Order: sequence, then structure tokens, then C-alpha cells
Amino acid sequence: MESRTAATPGLGTPATQGREGGRPVNATRALRNRRRRPAVLAMSVALIAAGGLGGAVLYNSTGQRIAVLALAHDVPYGQALTPDDLVVARIASDPALAPISAGDLNRAVGRRATTDLHRGALLLAADLTGAVVVQPGMQEVGLPVHPSQLPAAGVQVGTQVEIVEVGDPGNGAPQTLTAVVAQVGKPGDNQVIDVAVQPADAARLAQWAAGGKYQIILAPKGGAGAASPAPQASPSPSSSGSV
Repeated sequence: MESRTAATPGLGTPATQGREGGRPVNATRALRNRRRRPAVLAMSVALIAAGGLGGAVLYNSTGQRIAVLALAHDVPYGQALTPDDLVVARIASDPALAPISAGDLNRAVGRRATTDLHRGALLLAADLTGAVVVQPGMQEVGLPVHPSQLPAAGVQVGTQVEIVEVGDPGNGAPQTLTAVVAQVGKPGDNQVIDVAVQPADAARLAQWAAGGKYQIILAPKGGAGAASPAPQASPSPSSSGSV
């Protein structure tokens, strides 16, 4: 009788290599990979959709457009705005910006520029003043001024000022006129400022302007502004109405 002894397969022998639970190892891994692929695809689709939704929300929050006012061309300091000076621009809403809304066009027209406004710039509330600078019956006189004749902060349209004659001290107390700044030229050694005064004071102020011996000071704080009654000449004990 023939006896046969089967060799016990050891680790790493061909009898066990490549099999797992009775199935080939490669086949098992392939099956697992096929099972994972739908889940991975589904997760990828979900991530792409979430990214697209987040992008849409971000675009809507930052890309919302609002209608505001902008300058159609340059407007010099102190000039009243007209409808032709303004255009409607659409910009992205930004809390850091505070331009005047296009719906306030009628309220902006007629107001005066508080600084030199340049074409293409957005119109801000600080760029305009509603002060009545030149009242009916008042006259404007141009004053050539040097920086030393003005306050350090300068003057703006609508500011009430006092103009003091600084002639010969031996003539007694200096004469003073109260006026309202109507126009402001470009700063510099040859700057010109137009002030509004009563017709009775215009000729006297023109004489002061020709002599150049005057100083412009700010009116007392808390006093009447540009919308107050027309300025009057301050009395002078040594003055008889002529200089």
C-alpha cells in the first residue's frame, strides 16, 4: 500500500500566496476599490457643489451694485453744482465708502463744492455745502492774499471772516469788516479769495485790497454763519467812512 505524505505549506509558499479567505488577494482588493469609487465620486460632487454655492454667496455679498453720483467733469472749489456736473455710476457696495446716492441728485444740485472736485471721482457728502454764501444785494470783492494773511487752517466757502485793516497804527484802532467767503482760489503766494459784503462796504474793501494791508481772521466761533443776515461793517471810533 502506497503512502503519500502531503507537504505542509509554509509561510510564503505558493500554496498560500495570492489568496485571502479562499479568494485571490488581487481580486479582493479590486472589489474593494470598486466599492469605494462611487463613494469617492459622490463626495467629490458634493464638495464641488458646496464650493460653487459658497462662491455664489460670496459674489452676491461683494458684487452687489448700487447707483451713486460721480463727477462728469472738474468742478472748482466753491462753485455750485449743476445737473451737467454729475453722472450716475454703479459700484460694488462697500461699507467703507459713503458716496451720495443717485436718488439724491436733486439735493446735490445747487450746493457748492468745498474742495476741488475732479472728473470721475465719487461725490461725497463732505464735498458739498448748502450754506447760502452770497445773499441777494451783496457784492463780491476779490482779495489777493498771501499765506501769512490767512489762518493756518485756511478758509472755506461759506466761512464767516473778519477783515482787519493793518495800516499805520498811529491812525487809531484798526477798521474791521465782517464778510463771508464766496470763492476760494488755488492756494499759493498769488491766491485770490472772493468775499461777499454789503454794497456800502464793497468800495472800502476794494481800497484795502489795492493796498494789501489787511489781515483775514476767523469770526468768533458760535457766531452767525453764511446763512445769517448780510454782514455789516464794524464801527470804528477813528473812522468817518473813508480810508
